[in-house]
Amino acid sequence: MTETSDSEIVSTRQRRIAQLAKQMPEKGLTSLNQHLDLTWLREAYRRTRKDGAVGVDGLTAADYEKDLEGNLRSLLERAKSGTYWAPPVRRVHIPKGTGGETRPIGIPTLEDKVLQRAIVMLLEPIYEEDFYDCSYGFRPGRSAHDALDSLSKQTMWSGVSCLLEVDIRKFFDTLGHAHLREFLQQRIRDGVVLRLIGKWLNAGVMEAGAVTHPEAGSPQGGVVSPVLANVYLHYVLDQWFAREVQPRLKGRAYVVRYADDFVIGFTEDEDARRVMDVLPKRFGKYGLTIHPDKTRLVPFRKPEGERKEPDSGGPGTFDFLGFTHFWARSRKGNWGLRRKTAANRFTRAVRTISQWCRYHRHDPIAEQHAVLCQKLRGHAGYYGLTGNSPALARFHHEVLKVWRKWLSRRRRAWNASWDWFSQLLKRYPVPYLRVIHSVYCGVANG
Repeated sequence: MTETSDSEIVSTRQRRIAQLAKQMPEKGLTSLNQHLDLTWLREAYRRTRKDGAVGVDGLTAADYEKDLEGNLRSLLERAKSGTYWAPPVRRVHIPKGTGGETRPIGIPTLEDKVLQRAIVMLLEPIYEEDFYDCSYGFRPGRSAHDALDSLSKQTMWSGVSCLLEVDIRKFFDTLGHAHLREFLQQRIRDGVVLRLIGKWLNAGVMEAGAVTHPEAGSPQGGVVSPVLANVYLHYVLDQWFAREVQPRLKGRAYVVRYADDFVIGFTEDEDARRVMDVLPKRFGKYGLTIHPDKTRLVPFRKPEGERKEPDSGGPGTFDFLGFTHFWARSRKGNWGLRRKTAANRFTRAVRTISQWCRYHRHDPIAEQHAVLCQKLRGHAGYYGLTGNSPALARFHHEVLKVWRKWLSRRRRAWNASWDWFSQLLKRYPVPYLRVIHSVYCGVANG
């Protein structure tokens, strides 16, 4: 069986699942595990990232592939019979922000990744029929740039007067298992699928050689975690807002959500204050906490006439998905929503580049140059939005500064001149960053 034919078979089955979910809205689906066979697992393995960090068992993809068919057949049998044992995830911490905070990431074993991917392939066709358009995170065919584009259009054309910028405190650590099971059972009535999800929720976390079993949370880094998070917030926020909140508002309102990051726009200030008052109670009912300091109501009415242009980092701004949003005039003098790289994201990116240059300053310059160009292109791939050219140019300049700094240390020349560095750049040119996602083209430019 070839990869192409496996993919076609799985895609056909997923369309059937989606059609069934559409025909049976808000009803639980049974016998989903009938699709979970060797073909399904082969496709799940193909879609699984092979070069990621290893889990607690230390098993690599190269080791697993020595008997791929036999290993997948064994995995399938254990999953179906209920004898599959979900090992604890290996927890590591990565930097978050500029205040020394870290974000815990769970690293499952390779088999866990494959089986979780297989379950995600079952869940996605169902919930893609249920999820609202306001949700963009970790969904097929949707991206952070789609969320930003939707936010821009709705903010500019809806007559918004203020926005509610919301921060959920440690969402992935406080997601309630009991509530999640209750939400899942509204659409999933297959015992095999629910049992596997339950095992992953209870698998525990290994850190510094010790295993703990939290009663809440879904480890960030798990393949199935983004889908479970979307299911949770679909019921807690999206559906509740669409069915219960919006019909009671005086004006218009909209939500734009990417995973656990979201903003709510309002055309009436009174509506915004009412929602801001009730939101902590709604989330508290499901074990979630709204951060009191990072959640705020931002006046954001579109300026008119000759009003002074708002400061792009002042009180009339808000941050979302790594960008600071503010009103500014276009070249023609019209007011429009503009975005620039958020200050904390900019600082974090420069610091990351600087640390890399420090640790790799003794590598061959050609190798350093190749990696830095790749990192710059990656930065532009996300932050290269229309109107963000000044921040891109400044980032390019800061990268050159830190590279020169650490190359100077390597040369034991603490005050190496820019003339010397300019000659180096002629041999190893660093590309300028440009807009990749243009609002004028509507598509990404190469």
